[in-house]
Amino acid sequence: MESNEQSDVEQNIETKYPLLPYEKQILIDMFEKDALLIIAKGLTYNDIVANLLWIHNDPANLVLVINSSEYEEKYFSEKFNLTVLPTNGNEREKTYLEGGIYFVSTRILVVDLLKNRVPVSNITGIVVLRAHTVLESCQEAFVLRLYRQKNKTGFVKAFSNSPISFTFGYHQVEKVMRALFVTELYLWPRFHSTVIKSLKSRQAEVIELHVSLTTNMGLIQTCLLDIMNYTVKQLKSINRTLDMQEITTENCITKKFHKILQSQLDCVWHQLSTRTKEYIQDLKVLRTMIINLIHDDSVSFYALVSKYRTPEYAKVNSGWILLDSAEQLFRLAKARVYNNNNEFNPESSPKWKCLSELLTDEIPREVKKKNNDSLSKTKILILCQDNKSCYQLNNFLTMGESKYLFYTAFRRDLTITSMAAKYKKINNKSHMNTENKDKEIKNELDEEEANADEMNKSNYVLTLTQTATKNNSDSKAANESVFEPLSRVENLDLTQLETDKPIICIQTFKQNGNYMSLGQTLESLRPEYVVLFHSDVAAVRQLERHECRKPPREPRLTVYFLVHDHTVEEQAYLTALRREKQAFELLIQAKSVMVIPSYQDGKTDEYFNMNVEEEVIQKDTRKAGGQTQVTKEKPIVIVDMREFRSDLPALLHKNGINIEPVTITIGDYIVTPDICVERKSISDLIGSLNSGRLYAQCTHMCRNYSRPILLIEFDQNKPFHLQGNFVVSTDLSGADIQQKLQLLTIHFPRLKLVWSPSPYATAELFYELKQGRKNPNVEEALALSGDNTADDMNYERCNIRVHDFVQKLPGITSKNITRVMNRGISLDHLITLTQEQLAEIMENKNEAATLYSILHVKPKTTDTDKAKPFGKKKFEKFKNLK
Repeated sequence: MESNEQSDVEQNIETKYPLLPYEKQILIDMFEKDALLIIAKGLTYNDIVANLLWIHNDPANLVLVINSSEYEEKYFSEKFNLTVLPTNGNEREKTYLEGGIYFVSTRILVVDLLKNRVPVSNITGIVVLRAHTVLESCQEAFVLRLYRQKNKTGFVKAFSNSPISFTFGYHQVEKVMRALFVTELYLWPRFHSTVIKSLKSRQAEVIELHVSLTTNMGLIQTCLLDIMNYTVKQLKSINRTLDMQEITTENCITKKFHKILQSQLDCVWHQLSTRTKEYIQDLKVLRTMIINLIHDDSVSFYALVSKYRTPEYAKVNSGWILLDSAEQLFRLAKARVYNNNNEFNPESSPKWKCLSELLTDEIPREVKKKNNDSLSKTKILILCQDNKSCYQLNNFLTMGESKYLFYTAFRRDLTITSMAAKYKKINNKSHMNTENKDKEIKNELDEEEANADEMNKSNYVLTLTQTATKNNSDSKAANESVFEPLSRVENLDLTQLETDKPIICIQTFKQNGNYMSLGQTLESLRPEYVVLFHSDVAAVRQLERHECRKPPREPRLTVYFLVHDHTVEEQAYLTALRREKQAFELLIQAKSVMVIPSYQDGKTDEYFNMNVEEEVIQKDTRKAGGQTQVTKEKPIVIVDMREFRSDLPALLHKNGINIEPVTITIGDYIVTPDICVERKSISDLIGSLNSGRLYAQCTHMCRNYSRPILLIEFDQNKPFHLQGNFVVSTDLSGADIQQKLQLLTIHFPRLKLVWSPSPYATAELFYELKQGRKNPNVEEALALSGDNTADDMNYERCNIRVHDFVQKLPGITSKNITRVMNRGISLDHLITLTQEQLAEIMENKNEAATLYSILHVKPKTTDTDKAKPFGKKKFEKFKNLK
């Protein structure tokens, strides 16, 4: 009964942008409660968010959208015709008061909230996109904490389409929900009954074409898998104490392998032996090879493999190239390009032949049946994995297979001594000899190099020429092109491509990382046929959604799914499905046992009172009214505006320290009137030491503050270690950094170096430094600059250049420099003083003697005229012996 009532409610709901039944249910749930939505990849949340924003798109409301990608911001801004926030702070303050929906970067929003530019109490709500990244940056959590402290009624809606991200770490989903101030979790996997029912209402016609590998390709795949198995076993055998459960041959071929490696090995990277690092590097190389075997042509694969059959690589690898399987791999890779007579005769890619038959034979035949022998206005979409595959397919279809492989061989600098018969036929047909052919190919290569961004194109549009018929499709596919290019799709404006000829559009699953590009192409192109040249889980689901959203009168979509049987391509697809299913099962289990405190939504003061305790001090009980308690003033730290890119300001605020965002020229953090901190990450430290910027920064800090601190902060996910391969820089090694830091401490004796393993440790350190100390003055910090020093410091009467010169003299230390500068009057006067007078000023006889000797004792030089050079003397000695 409940499900029937629910479905009736869903049908009665009218939305601005059309939604499928399961999407309507999600919209109802998200509208009613503050929640985190985790949805399966491909079942995008864009239409749900669009309807949610449309409901609140009114000047009376102020809705902020944070953590959106560049593509999401552009998509929603165009959909709702949103205004961009101005760069000036005062203008932004006025814009917030006008209300509406704004996409804002968290760094800007944090500063605006701290400076009270945003009317926090009037914010209707905040929408958080890509919620799985919230803990990584901390900035979004900082925004929501500032928002919830002053606004107890506004909503928080969070969306994520990456369930696997919530499986890394301990209780990750609970941590994210705590940071988001939400108490509800909604999970919508692909196997949800409502999703299954919705997507089954109208299904595309799917034709799976299982393409077998060639004999050589199958043998090469076996060789590579054998080598990978050997490498994984060796890796685990020499690292028995480390958790390497996720490092398996199966996971090595998945897209997320680098993330698996990073999560398991980053924290112990400095402890790994050189041998282990070689094995890890070799696994990455082997993974590249096995993916290129399936996705690339035979010529490109042979060129890739040849790079690793060199003496230079043999010295740095773990030894896999000495295995029998490796020898067989190199032999088979060559056999795919050259025949037994060592003639250039490359093996064709199995999918190319299948694709060519589809485009020139099967699809035209199907279209002619439906449209009375007419191919006009037929639209075909070919989907590939990456830009390289798009480029490859475009050249194959426009140039023809033989010409493209020949052209690729020249691009890859392969040695060609003789060619097979079919390549000679091409030359004879063209009435040109081999030299002219070579020149033409090289000219094409030069043009290609001149147009360097060709390889980065993510879409191409072709059309089928009228010469393609059943009889000559086979010969055309091999030697001559039956396709001609139209133009590259600019800004996805596919509506202008209405031509009489059939249109073929080649596109990646994600154009330059934009997961929305496929959905936009499907909406604008409305293809009748889609060819999945590679497999992708999200793309399959987007095609399912697109088919269900079509009007009833529109014909059904036909999808051709090209997949290699019993290969790593098929295994990678199945592994991706399995990993997502397991991630949702873990989340469902976590949700069933999750305990969420009632105060987690932050709508009561209980949450903030638990995190930050009020400090009170007792008055002297011997004085009248001594029983009363006085609350301490809240600790304040002045933070430079540029520092809001880091996690530290958010963590300081979480620890109960108030943040004062100001643009300051000296230091990054002013902790007390005396303590100034310059924070450096490892990469920033290397750059600053190279450029000399750090020396200037330390000079300004030492002149204006009595306790300058250089804070060197490590990434919390990386080892707390400054040796060996951790510092990845061609300019500086670990030893060079240590030497330069030693020089820095010699030049600036008062400068303290503080090493911090993570921003969390730094926040604890700042909290300790604030205990019992005064808060810094914002006006004083703003008054200081690199040129104008403070009026109340020791150097107020000193010339800066003279001070720096005197500081470097022997005998001058940080303890006596102030006395010398004050009592020495001038450099001229300092030279006239006797050793006893200097000792009286410096209050140390040994230091005075050192300074006096450097100023007055004349250095002794050797007489070059009387003494003979050693070399000449030696020469004469041997001359006499002769």
